[in-house]
Amino acid sequence: MSGFFDGRLASSCPRPGNRPRIRAVPGHKVLIVDDEAGVRFGLRGFLVTNGYSVEEAATCAEAEAGFRASRPDAAILDYQLPDGNALDLLPLLKKIDPTVPLLILTGHGSIDLAVRAIKEGAEHFLTKPVELPALLVMLQRMFDNQRTRRHQLAGRARDQRAVADPFLGTSPAIRELAEQARRVLASDSPVLIQGETGAGKGVLARWLHSNGPRADEAFVDLNCAGLAREFLDSELFGHEKGAFTGAVAVKPGLLEAAHRGTVFLDEIGDMELQVQPKLLKVLEEKQFRRMGSITDRHVDVRLISSTHQDLQQRIQSGAFRGDLYFRIGALPLLVPPLRLRRNDVPLLARALLTTIAADLGRRDLALSAEAESALCAYDWPGNIRELRNVLERAVLLSDHTQLTGADLRFEFAGVSRGLGPAADLTLEELERQHIQRVLADEGGHVARTAARLGIPRSSLYSRLRKFQIDVDK
Repeated sequence: MSGFFDGRLASSCPRPGNRPRIRAVPGHKVLIVDDEAGVRFGLRGFLVTNGYSVEEAATCAEAEAGFRASRPDAAILDYQLPDGNALDLLPLLKKIDPTVPLLILTGHGSIDLAVRAIKEGAEHFLTKPVELPALLVMLQRMFDNQRTRRHQLAGRARDQRAVADPFLGTSPAIRELAEQARRVLASDSPVLIQGETGAGKGVLARWLHSNGPRADEAFVDLNCAGLAREFLDSELFGHEKGAFTGAVAVKPGLLEAAHRGTVFLDEIGDMELQVQPKLLKVLEEKQFRRMGSITDRHVDVRLISSTHQDLQQRIQSGAFRGDLYFRIGALPLLVPPLRLRRNDVPLLARALLTTIAADLGRRDLALSAEAESALCAYDWPGNIRELRNVLERAVLLSDHTQLTGADLRFEFAGVSRGLGPAADLTLEELERQHIQRVLADEGGHVARTAARLGIPRSSLYSRLRKFQIDVDK
């Protein structure tokens, strides 16, 4: 231990009036790899005092396993280890996550060794003894460089992909939504997007992230519908090894993955009641605990949530917490159903047709005037998602480049034309009947039914429970 710190530990530990000016960002995790327990103890104490969380390993094998399980933000590697050296370890760690900065420490430094270490992917190479305040400064610089690189990568990725426009159209309803969305764009407060299934809530969530101040950070989404409490808890907050049967390794949750970015919780109205207090704690205190852990973890995320449910009714029935509703609903946005913006249907249809044509390798697809009139006359209970399904089916079943009215097949034709008993049914009753019909067509097979409906299986399971529809496949 004395060879590493060279007597500097006592004098370098922060004391009143002698604290390093550069502070760690809460939440950063550092993996210390050294075969000397005393060195690990000294480093751990110093880094924890300065705001870091720390994981430890004593060998190359432990380092690789710990790196894979805990996914640290940086690693400090002693050069000489019992089962190898840092040059052996560098490519293994870089293969797991090339974005994590690695710093090598050695008591036998040379220019040749330093050059080899940098070529293998080390961020820095330091010789012992190391002054701890200098190490702290270097770690912070590593994180700053890492953040810059991630911003550049995210910027290039954003330039290469087109973010769908959730405001395509000229109707008053969609123009009003566009104006409201732009007003909340720069805020960090939670946003609640409400609207019917298939209306484009997810598209709006991605637009808010991609055009907001966190655009260079991660966007992580999770559909809360149909997930049992244990799975939802694990996906959102992560778990420790042994937290439950099958938890064979540490798993960071989506909140950790979205640190400094955006978390989108789709269908939050279906979130299990037992998980809701934990989410409330994240919003109020910016802290959470993994399943099976007693340690609070700091996280900085913007929450965007969506629901097709009436949350006021859910609160009255005891299925949703009122305090959570007031936290997530600070900035509400309502996505209008397609039937209230009929004039936008041709423009949306043409845009979707261009995307479908590209996906299917078809060129020069167009809609006839007759087809556009038929699309505008329909009520679209499934909204934009149903519009895409109708167009995709028409393209797949037709050989010509111009789609006509005869190519279009509407699932709820009676709704738009006021024909038969369907005109008197509620939207929920129509949805239940439609699910039962498609389920019967697919022989009760849930996966195929979900694919035809254009929704995730978890969402279909949620609806099956809601409508008390029994399935055995």
